[in-house]
Amino acid sequence: MSDTHADGPQSGARDPLKLAPEDLAWWQDAKFGLFIHWGLYAIPARGEWVMHREQIPAEEYAKLASVFAPQAFDANAWARLARDAGMRYSVLTARHHDGFALWDSPASYGQFTSVATAARRDFVAEYVAACRAAGLRTGLYYSPMDWRFPGYFQPRELPENAALMKAQGYGQVEELMTRYGPVDILWYDGGWLAHKGSDRDAAWFWEPEKLNAMVRRLQPKIVISPRSGWAGDFGIDEGGHAATGPIHEIPWEKCCNLNRPSWGYNAQQDLMTADEVIRMLVAVVSRGGNLLLNVGPDADGVIPPAHAAILREVGNWLARYSEGLYGTRPGPYQPVEARTVAGRYGATQKGNRVYVHVLDWGDEAQFVLPALDRRITGAALLGGGDVPWTQTDDAVVVTVPAGARPPTPTVLALTVPV
Repeated sequence: MSDTHADGPQSGARDPLKLAPEDLAWWQDAKFGLFIHWGLYAIPARGEWVMHREQIPAEEYAKLASVFAPQAFDANAWARLARDAGMRYSVLTARHHDGFALWDSPASYGQFTSVATAARRDFVAEYVAACRAAGLRTGLYYSPMDWRFPGYFQPRELPENAALMKAQGYGQVEELMTRYGPVDILWYDGGWLAHKGSDRDAAWFWEPEKLNAMVRRLQPKIVISPRSGWAGDFGIDEGGHAATGPIHEIPWEKCCNLNRPSWGYNAQQDLMTADEVIRMLVAVVSRGGNLLLNVGPDADGVIPPAHAAILREVGNWLARYSEGLYGTRPGPYQPVEARTVAGRYGATQKGNRVYVHVLDWGDEAQFVLPALDRRITGAALLGGGDVPWTQTDDAVVVTVPAGARPPTPTVLALTVPV
């Protein structure tokens, strides 16, 4: 990932590179995905930016490839864990900013790949096959920047070196788009230059419209992130800060770390709890977004057991409440963030149901919602039973006595005419 770089949800006129809404619908239905940051940086276990932050020379950093031979790597185990967590898609760092490719890449400068070094394995191929076997939509992360090239930091002063990096980027994107069958997501990162400005500021160099025209030709239905300098098919909100504000007008994705210190494996551990993940998921989905939650497997390719346990706990919650998330769209109520007598909540809708995601019941037995312009014909707790309700021109009031209230987050389902 980028160190501090983030994009908010973006907007703008539709351009010919963008997917048609019907082709993006599966992604909007999916809601929850697994991000996987894994590479050489798992060995020092100080995060994926270790090479740059600690100013490790490229030739010294490259020595990690001679000992990167994970024996416990099992892409099927990763995919099973994603399914257990209730995730519907996955995105793997095929290549991060350090330039090390997890596949057999002829375009790689100096053959800095997992196939040409100690591992002798195409991890992207194994990952793609595992995702498909598990029924997960398959995503690949790719960073066109590469710290091994001085031209990345001085593209105008060192144009020939920068051109080598650019040619590598185009070649590797073409490889990823042609060698592994249909790919569902291309998650760019690092489209900026010299760690300055925005991705769009670097468009003069990368020519992202040209790059993504090639991608669209090779993978017509692929969902593309905005971080190549082109607007992309969705917006991104990066980081562990809360998802706040009203429903977003365009499709967007929140990406954050299960282990807060870094995206790549880190010996320092500060994990989100399952409750924090669930609340983040509800906050994002009720604002029209997806949550892409990251894990960093260790140098042997293992997602730490403590991380896996939290993901499975989230999956247990989703097994009960999934009806209110998958395949929904936000609304009709705007999210309520502030603690009030009536509580806090977000809302989603699908078919003949409005789902109210209760984050805090409030202080009264009656849970009060704003007026609804459709006649309610029933109210129930998902995984529970029917509950009393009344509807007036001014409000919807659901009565759930304290002793009958399940722990939050929980979901109220209101039945309405289609």
